[in-house]
Amino acid sequence: MLFFSGTIPSSVVSLPKLETLTLSHNRFSGQLPEFSNTSSPLLETLHLENNNLEGQIPTSIFNLQGLLYLNLSSNNFSSFPFNGPWLPRNLSSVDLSHNSLLFDHNDTNSTFLQIENLVLASNKLRAFPDFLRTQSTLNNLDLSNNQIQGEIPNWILSLKSLDSLDLSGNSLKLFFLIPLRSALSSLDIHSNKLQGKIPNWILSLKSLNSLDLSNNSLVTLEAPLPTSTSALSSLDLHSNKLQGEIPNWILSLKSLNSLDLSGNSFVTLEAPLPNSTSALSSLDLYSNKLQGIHSSYSFLQLDHLGLASNKLTTFPDFLRNQSHLTHIDLSDNQIQGQIPNWIWSFELRELNLSCNSLESLEAPLINSTYVLSSVDLHSNQLQGHFPLFLNSSYLDYSRNNFNSSIPIDIGYFISTGSYLSPSSNNFHGAIPKSICNASGVVLDLSNNSLSGNIPQCLTQSHSLLAIDMRKNNLSGTFPDNFLKDCELRTLDLSNNQIQGQLPKSLVNCSRLEVLNLGNNNITDTFPCFLMSISTLRVLVLRSNKFYGSIRCPKTNGTWPVLQIIDLAHNNFSGDMPGRMSLTWQAMVSNEDDSPTNLGFSYKLPGRDNENMYTRGNIQLVPRADYYGVASNARNNLRCGCKTDSKNPVARYNYRYVTGPSIYYRNAITTIIKGLELNVVKILTIFTLIDYSSNKFNGSIPAEIGELKSLYVLNLSGNAFTGKIPSSFGKMQQLESLDLSKNHLSGQIPPQFAYLTFLAFLDLSQIMNWSGRSQPALKFQHFQIPHSKVTEDYGGLL
Repeated sequence: MLFFSGTIPSSVVSLPKLETLTLSHNRFSGQLPEFSNTSSPLLETLHLENNNLEGQIPTSIFNLQGLLYLNLSSNNFSSFPFNGPWLPRNLSSVDLSHNSLLFDHNDTNSTFLQIENLVLASNKLRAFPDFLRTQSTLNNLDLSNNQIQGEIPNWILSLKSLDSLDLSGNSLKLFFLIPLRSALSSLDIHSNKLQGKIPNWILSLKSLNSLDLSNNSLVTLEAPLPTSTSALSSLDLHSNKLQGEIPNWILSLKSLNSLDLSGNSFVTLEAPLPNSTSALSSLDLYSNKLQGIHSSYSFLQLDHLGLASNKLTTFPDFLRNQSHLTHIDLSDNQIQGQIPNWIWSFELRELNLSCNSLESLEAPLINSTYVLSSVDLHSNQLQGHFPLFLNSSYLDYSRNNFNSSIPIDIGYFISTGSYLSPSSNNFHGAIPKSICNASGVVLDLSNNSLSGNIPQCLTQSHSLLAIDMRKNNLSGTFPDNFLKDCELRTLDLSNNQIQGQLPKSLVNCSRLEVLNLGNNNITDTFPCFLMSISTLRVLVLRSNKFYGSIRCPKTNGTWPVLQIIDLAHNNFSGDMPGRMSLTWQAMVSNEDDSPTNLGFSYKLPGRDNENMYTRGNIQLVPRADYYGVASNARNNLRCGCKTDSKNPVARYNYRYVTGPSIYYRNAITTIIKGLELNVVKILTIFTLIDYSSNKFNGSIPAEIGELKSLYVLNLSGNAFTGKIPSSFGKMQQLESLDLSKNHLSGQIPPQFAYLTFLAFLDLSQIMNWSGRSQPALKFQHFQIPHSKVTEDYGGLL
């Protein structure tokens, strides 16, 4: 990709016919040039966002007489001449977000500059800029994500043309006084430090249509003034400290269409007012302490209902009388018994009943006309046979107690799906061929007792991005018929009984990122042919029957993003190639300051199909599958089943879905710091090399020390000879190092003292270890005393 750099020449803005100039997303630096009286008089639009520009924005910018739209966001400017023009100027839009603007002092106010839309988000503002007082045409104002403290002045609400005000992400503590007048239709003050009560006048503003006070510390809610006629259509109060009863008046506001009270401590709903009516279509009550909603609230006719993470033990009574529901989320409650057939009578598109104690489900009534696109029933106690009556693009039956074979005709009932997961049940028998008709983007059959061969049709899919069949009893050979336009990103067949060789056609999967074949009976040489797949990040071949050298002299390809390679417990032999490891740039250096989870996101057809990585942290939990929580929206407090120290197994493995999106996150099992760990969130900065328990010999190449971003290195159980390379001292990210059970000689290199993150070191059973006294090496987490490493400190530290 081509980027322009250097300073912006003044000649660029002197072109007499220029109307639009866009230099955004480059690497220009320095200050803006001065603009003369003759600078591009016709220039209306100037876009310089996403560069490295800095300093003060010159007052001469107002010499651009035709300027209407100015975007200087995502630079490092320190000031803007809001009081600078000598003649009246009107700008339609000014975006100065993501800079370093301060406004520590208030200059003399000027009415010459008038702006309609002003964005000052993500700067260093500590107070409300005084120049705003004179803005008579200001329509939209964004001051979010600054450092503004104290009280919100009423004058800012009283700006006569102000329609939208965003003050979110600051440190505001006090509510403002009642404004003299306000034309606001949208007010956003979420993620501040507001405390106390929500004053009734704020709900009584005649023009206010949308109000967001979420993520504060508000404790009480006052009813609107009796004479008021609230125009609110959207009210968001999630993540505050509201408690007790949900007042009945809030559900009966005449114009209210969307209400979010999630993340509070409500325990019940106040009895409804007589003859109540409601315009509500969306009600979010996630993460409260509600035990139910009485049938007297049947006057609510909702499209969307979120009741996840409460204390429900049965299906709420009022649901029976709903006629418009399309989205229901009752996950993470304590609902027991049977899923009633009347729930299929709605025009449902999405149903989430995961993380409850449901045991069975009734089939829909014969005349039901549901059009479900997403059904999530994971982490319940459902039993019996695979339910064929639900045909949905997204089906999750994982972590239940189903105990049957997968129906041979499954593909004729469940077709053109995007996500299908009956994982972590007790399904047994062969995988039917018709399942290929039900496989769209992700097929997860892991953690069952399935046997027999892998259906060849699965490797001929044009749409599958992930196949996960780990931890079954699959046998036979690996189908060798991957299509040339194979789209696979993840293939996990670990912990089965697969034999034979790796299929050479796997090279057709040119976008493959994760290949996990660990714990099988595959007999083959090192897969040099896969080095043409430059996207490969994880390669796990542990505990098979691979043999021979891992050198690839006839291969030009590399794995520049490889971050995990696990070849442990095979019969690889020969020396360890050092130069090959230098091509693994993800281990040599990692310049990504925004690490992400290894996985992908997929939008169902009809939406944006852009793939992206989800964000989060790596989670390592010894000797247990830990199913981490992923949320992709601020109100997803419903994220999953709650856990405690005695029962960490509670949440679905590697994806979270809301609406039409599928989030898939990869997982592997490996040995780290002497413990078997299930890595269920693989950060793109997490790196590991495990060559343990093979037949490698020769010296350990010094080039390994150049892997400065390596976290885990295990070379134990081989026949390496010679000294430990002093270059290991360069691997300052290293947390776990195991060189035990080799034939190394010499002493511990003094450069080990630089490994300040090293938490696990095993140098035991090294046959030719030097007996000479050596100085103690002090580490951040432990100390290696004089020549006692082998006898006393060789194991788990």
